[in-house]
Amino acid sequence: MRPVQPAAAASGLVSRAVAPKILRVAISVVTGATSGIGRWIALGLARAGHRVVVIARDGARGEVARAWIGERVPSAAIEIEAADLSSLASTRSAAAAIASRHPSIDVLVNNAGVFCPRREVTGEGLERVIAVNHLAPFVLTAGLLPSLHASGGARIVNIGSSTADRAGIDPADLQGERRWGMVRAYGQSKLALTMATLAWARRLHGSCVVANVVHPGMVATDLIRARGAIGLAWRLMAPFQLTPEAGADTPLHVALSPEFAALTGAYVKRRRIVRPNPLALDPALVELVWDATEALAGPAEP
Repeated sequence: MRPVQPAAAASGLVSRAVAPKILRVAISVVTGATSGIGRWIALGLARAGHRVVVIARDGARGEVARAWIGERVPSAAIEIEAADLSSLASTRSAAAAIASRHPSIDVLVNNAGVFCPRREVTGEGLERVIAVNHLAPFVLTAGLLPSLHASGGARIVNIGSSTADRAGIDPADLQGERRWGMVRAYGQSKLALTMATLAWARRLHGSCVVANVVHPGMVATDLIRARGAIGLAWRLMAPFQLTPEAGADTPLHVALSPEFAALTGAYVKRRRIVRPNPLALDPALVELVWDATEALAGPAEP
């Protein structure tokens, strides 16, 4: 067993042994890969020789991403799986379809995210930000878990945000029915994702699946399309932010580097393990968030 690094030990992180793997083509699944850092993550995985399943809401944009990757990696094998991640039913359907084609999956990158300027409710009655940023990754992970277990050494990489570092969370109000604000909703959704990642790591400890959360840095993407002060500030900061290519560096490092093959439950920035929001290290609160998540999204296991 690989020893836990000092920084990891300080955060209560754990390590696990890596089972030997049969040589085969590695399979990766990436959400939010039609633009931004997600597209560069998919490209990096393709360059590493992985067959990449891109989950895309818009099939046409998925084909554009496939062509973009193919121009840079002519040998790339890219699949497009259509799914609306604001719909848990669509997310479950996508997970089932992918698992049926790929009984063994090596990497799952939950990258897709939204930032909404006003509170929106999906057709399933869920607040859109928590649905896309937290519930969909939970449902997708649960649906692909058998395939992840079958790989003999899989990695779950969830893309977090620095907003989670200073966010609060109310397990009884994940949907912001009592209190909602665009920054609050986004920060709470990313903190919930961080907590769920650490909970997955504990639940999967001793298996051949690791789960880590990555803050890619302040990346110049089109995540924030809001008008007004927030949107203007985001656009003005763009020249000082990382490019999407640079933002994909740490997620790819966690997804591919031998250093992270045996580490689980880590919060990673700029390739370094750091301490997350102290709320994420409160086991009782994490379990309350897990229970609230299952109440909204269904149980993690049937």
